Amino acid sequence: MNLPNKLTLLRIVLILPFLLVLYLDIPGAAYIALAIFIIASLTDMLDGQIARKRNLITDFGKFADPLADKMLVTAAMLWFVEIGQMPAWALLIVIVREFAVSGLRMVASDKGRVIAAGWSGKVKTASTMACIVLMFLPIPAALNTVCVGVIVVTTIYSGVEYFMKNRDCLSEM
Repeated sequence: MNLPNKLTLLRIVLILPFLLVLYLDIPGAAYIALAIFIIASLTDMLDGQIARKRNLITDFGKFADPLADKMLVTAAMLWFVEIGQMPAWALLIVIVREFAVSGLRMVASDKGRVIAAGWSGKVKTASTMACIVLMFLPIPAALNTVCVGVIVVTTIYSGVEYFMKNRDCLSEM
């Protein structure tokens, strides 16, 4: 298994200690969880850079990398919903968008087409991860609301963009 794939697996494995720290409610839990989240997020950037630079792109990586991102982000957002820091409807928007884009990719794949991550999807991922980092810090409620808004707006925008750019995949349905 190549290094980018190992980093992707590490990101998935780090979700367990991330959540355990939060649920065990040990002293400084939010900061420890934040450190784990940041490390896991950095593996995302690092594995992509290494895979592209060394031409180590694999089917496993194409499948597992976006899945690992979704798992990590969803775990953090579920925690925020549970503690009342994020409304459930915001998380629902994120989850619906992920299922919709994944479904669009499956339809496109059946037609021999690959839908690569677009610019807006990368912006959505980066801004979501940055907002999650901020939300683990003791920020004012207004900034927390702004973070939720950024997550929702970038999620909707990138989802709409994926469907607009690839609507021809759905025209025959």
